[in-house]
Amino acid sequence: MTAPASTETATFAGGCFWCIEEIFRQQPGVRRVTSGYTGGHVDNPTYAQVCSGTTGHAEAIRVEFDPQAVSYRSLLDVFWKAHDPTQLNRQGADVGTQYRSAVFTHSEAQAAAARDSLEAENASGRHARKIVTEITPAPVFWPAEDYHQDYYRLNRRAPYCQAVIRPKLRKLGLDD
Repeated sequence: MTAPASTETATFAGGCFWCIEEIFRQQPGVRRVTSGYTGGHVDNPTYAQVCSGTTGHAEAIRVEFDPQAVSYRSLLDVFWKAHDPTQLNRQGADVGTQYRSAVFTHSEAQAAAARDSLEAENASGRHARKIVTEITPAPVFWPAEDYHQDYYRLNRRAPYCQAVIRPKLRKLGLDD
C-alpha cells in the first residue's frame, strides 16, 4: 500500500472567486479548491460583508495541490493567465478591494517564487501595464458559504457563468 501524496496549499485572489475556482480545479495535481475570503480584519465574514468592501478581505481561492504532480511555479503561471493582474482593485465589472489581485504565500519559499514569477511576468511583454498584484503572507482563510463552492460546475448555465467564466475556460483551453 502506498502512502497518500502529501499536499501543499496555495492561496490566490484574482477577482471574483467563481471566475478562477474552476480554472484551478481543472489543473493536473490540484486536489481541492475552496472559495473564500482572506486578507481582512473581520472574523468569519459573510459574502454580503465582503461585498460591502469594508472588511478588507479579498475573494480568494485556497488550492490544495500535490507538489509531486504540479509545482507551485506552474500554479503561479496559471494565476497570471487566469485574470488581469494589472488592474488595481477590479476585474472587469467587479470593482473594489475585495476583487484585488493577490498571492497569499504560505512559506518563504512560496514568497520567493511568487516574487520571481511576478518579475518574470512583468518582463514577459504580455501586459501593457505593470502588474499590481500584492504578495503577502497568508492570513486566516475563511471558506465562503456552501453555495459559492464549485459554483461553475453547479451553475454552468447561469448567465454569469456563460458570459464570464466559460470564455475564460475556453481561452485557457480548459473544459467548459
